[in-house]
Amino acid sequence: MERNQLTRRISVASGKEPADTVVKNGRIIDVFNGEIIEGDIAIVDGYFAGIGQYDGKNVVNAHGRYVLPAFIDGHVHIESSLVTPSEFAKVLLPHGVTTVIADPHEIANVLGTAGIQYILDSSEHLPFDIYIMLPSCVPATSFENSGAILKAEDLLPFYQHPRVLGLAEVMNFPAVLNAEDDMLNKIADAKQFGKKVDGHAAGLSRSDLNVYTAAGIMTDHESTTAEEAKERLRSGMYLMIREGTVAKDLQNLITVVNQFNSRRCLFVTDDKHLDDLVLSGSIDHNVRLAINLGISPIVAIQMATINAAECFGLSDKGAIAAGYKADFSLVEDLDTLKILDVYKNGKAVVQNGTLVTDCSAIHKDGSDSLKNSVHFDEITKANFEISLSANKANIIEIIPNSLVTRHIVEEVEICSQGFFQPSTSGDQLKLAVIERHHLTKQIGLGIVKGLGLKYGAIATTIAHDSHNLIIAGTNDEDMVLAANTIKIMQGGLVVIKDGQILASLELPIAGLISNRPYREVYCSLNNLHIALEKLGANDHFNPFLTLSFLALPVIPELKLTDRGLFKVSIFKHIDISNV
Repeated sequence: MERNQLTRRISVASGKEPADTVVKNGRIIDVFNGEIIEGDIAIVDGYFAGIGQYDGKNVVNAHGRYVLPAFIDGHVHIESSLVTPSEFAKVLLPHGVTTVIADPHEIANVLGTAGIQYILDSSEHLPFDIYIMLPSCVPATSFENSGAILKAEDLLPFYQHPRVLGLAEVMNFPAVLNAEDDMLNKIADAKQFGKKVDGHAAGLSRSDLNVYTAAGIMTDHESTTAEEAKERLRSGMYLMIREGTVAKDLQNLITVVNQFNSRRCLFVTDDKHLDDLVLSGSIDHNVRLAINLGISPIVAIQMATINAAECFGLSDKGAIAAGYKADFSLVEDLDTLKILDVYKNGKAVVQNGTLVTDCSAIHKDGSDSLKNSVHFDEITKANFEISLSANKANIIEIIPNSLVTRHIVEEVEICSQGFFQPSTSGDQLKLAVIERHHLTKQIGLGIVKGLGLKYGAIATTIAHDSHNLIIAGTNDEDMVLAANTIKIMQGGLVVIKDGQILASLELPIAGLISNRPYREVYCSLNNLHIALEKLGANDHFNPFLTLSFLALPVIPELKLTDRGLFKVSIFKHIDISNV
């Protein structure tokens, strides 16, 4: 802070000169004492200068509404929204979210350091704060082919950037356990710069958690049960309570929150699709859900504000108090938590629920280096033939609204040539992952149960974490058309039925992000949902987002990579028919 800014803030705080803005007649949420207080809120140079009796050049009458700190998402992949950072900001600001801690893991797996730089550049000068945790595991494992490899030395220069807060979710637990050089270098570098290290402790035992915390990994967003949540808190970790599009863990975890541990808990969305963000919201949805499940509104607000700020060392965020950034919202009541007005750095960005600020990005998204990332030879039906020696097979079974899958063994249909035959009556569909980064010609094949398609095929280049092309289908012909359509589009999502393209969404930036306005993307997503209904897809979860996580080999139990079926508990590939 410059000396003259400090002098002016002190002068306003002491009442010697008027504030830039004063908010009057509001009921202020005090996140430190858990109380509701009253008073004028003085703002100068984008910061709160004090609460008391103040005059200002501009007066905002809160009309008895609640004034609460703006929300913070403690862990999110912007790429999952399918839109650019500037469009993402347009969506989140009306929901009272002004700050996110983003992990550009997805785009980094495709483009490497260029992907990280793109997220940083395209989020500059927005009325919305996007902080970055550097991807720790690119690739996520050595059991699949991704578009890039990031070593410790590749990440090191980024720590100089003021919006880089640390090292993102360390998901390669064996690398930590075995003290592998590159992983330890990444963690040590983050610590040397005084940065944070996020965890990814899916399925880890209490003793495994000891390994993580001993290494300085102090957060986790992968708890799915109350007992797992308690173990994270007992270990001294921050508990990130996730409510996204696929992973909906809040209802299971919120029961562990009490007066003793609530300040170690925060909310995250992790992966949330654009349509869900528009319809239900972001962190504001987590807060409402927590309140509906019995959490005190002020505790829920603490979890969405000051807790997240303290977790990541954002010492000037998360509270309405002198010296804190003037990021706040006005709401009518604390039950429905309908966001009316939102202020960023003391300036109105949302009024009566409508965005009133310019979120245009200075950085343009037209660089060829960000596009043309989908490379594979033309696909034919022969590429999808699954030869079986017996009529039983290892199958991936979907658990609705969960990233976790089951490993089951079932009898399957085999055609006269000895190949697996998809069965819509048995809900056994063909699954394929096609390597799309380096023309390796690698294609992993498997069988999935629970997706519910009765006809056609669906495909997407969003396939966590390496983001190869993943396809599920009832027949080879539609799967072939899906693959070759994606190649022409250079990334995106497509729905095929009877040799026809029913709906599609192009994602030209790394095969993950659209360069179109979010309203157009939202419209395309609606068209995809309508098309999915024509395929008879399961309507109890998002089929595309569920499909995208079937290729994630760091989440139990059985997944599919471009190298084949992968059993997470033994960290090895297995044969489809070796049962």
